[in-house]
Amino acid sequence: MRVLAERIIAYDSKRFKSFRRKQSTAFPVIHKLGPHLATLMENGGYRALLMRALALASEEVAWLRTVRVAEDGTLVGLDEPAPPAVPEEILEGWVVLVAQLFGLLIAFIGESLMLRLVREIWPRLPVGNLMASKDHQNEKSQ
Repeated sequence: MRVLAERIIAYDSKRFKSFRRKQSTAFPVIHKLGPHLATLMENGGYRALLMRALALASEEVAWLRTVRVAEDGTLVGLDEPAPPAVPEEILEGWVVLVAQLFGLLIAFIGESLMLRLVREIWPRLPVGNLMASKDHQNEKSQ
């Protein structure tokens, strides 16, 4: 899920190199996913899913502990990350949060529906080989 999260974030921000801190106030991936997930599971379900993903991600990335999910399902506190929040650490937080969200989505709706949702939101993003490469890695480790 991390690879998929990195690809989507890079795709939305026109590569990690063009990342600017000011973008943290409008995390585009969550803003694009939100309406689709709220339609799929209603706003309360989406909000609960995002809160759980944020709780899991906060265990890995300390600055995410200052972020909360508002009643409308938006993330509050992304524009004021706890020190020492440099762009690389902010980006890492985004990646971990999106990866956790995708992991939860797979648990609830399954891999194929999650990938269909991703393809619907980001139709030009090449995601077809991500799951194949994961399966290939699992075969190698067995």
